[in-house]
Amino acid sequence: MTVVAAATAPTKGERTRQALLEAAIARFGRDGYRGTSIAEIARDARLSGTAAYVYFPNKEALFVAAVDEDAAAVIDEGLSTLTDDIDLDKWRRSLIFTLLSAVERHPLARRVLSGLEPEFTVRLLSIPALEQLRKAFGDRLRAQQLSGDVRIDIDAQSVANGLVTIVISLLMSLLQTGSDPATLLGMDVAAVVEAALAAPRQPRRRR
Repeated sequence: MTVVAAATAPTKGERTRQALLEAAIARFGRDGYRGTSIAEIARDARLSGTAAYVYFPNKEALFVAAVDEDAAAVIDEGLSTLTDDIDLDKWRRSLIFTLLSAVERHPLARRVLSGLEPEFTVRLLSIPALEQLRKAFGDRLRAQQLSGDVRIDIDAQSVANGLVTIVISLLMSLLQTGSDPATLLGMDVAAVVEAALAAPRQPRRRR
């Protein structure tokens, strides 16, 4: 008989920290880093003005944690597009459109990706959830190398890391320039992906 461990209920401290993060995401997403105070966030979370400092030493630490939390939620939605029944170029498009849709529901991630908090934009490239996306993409590339759909002379994880960076860069360009996604994700970008990854086709034998 297999015993399944019950999920541990969050502690009061964990619930308080999460309430602070949710309040911070909403307030920072609306008013920005400079336009927000710790006291306002604590009030939004229905806590005393000093309670936030038990969990975060200063406003910057709370902002970074809030960015990580909101961006991770966006990337988790992107991971949902990683299925085995679509080719790489279709998956790239699906990922970007999923991320575009997700940022509309995550105000702080959208603010940072849109370049409105330039001091923190680079932070997005090192969040744990993005590393998870790189790993998932690398696993996919290795599987497609084995199936013969992706060239075998590349390092799958290095290429995956680069392609995920390109995807995030394209997403930022779409948000910052207001470009039409269909234009930015056109045939030229697809050609680059194809050239970088596609296994060489066997030449036809002459009869």
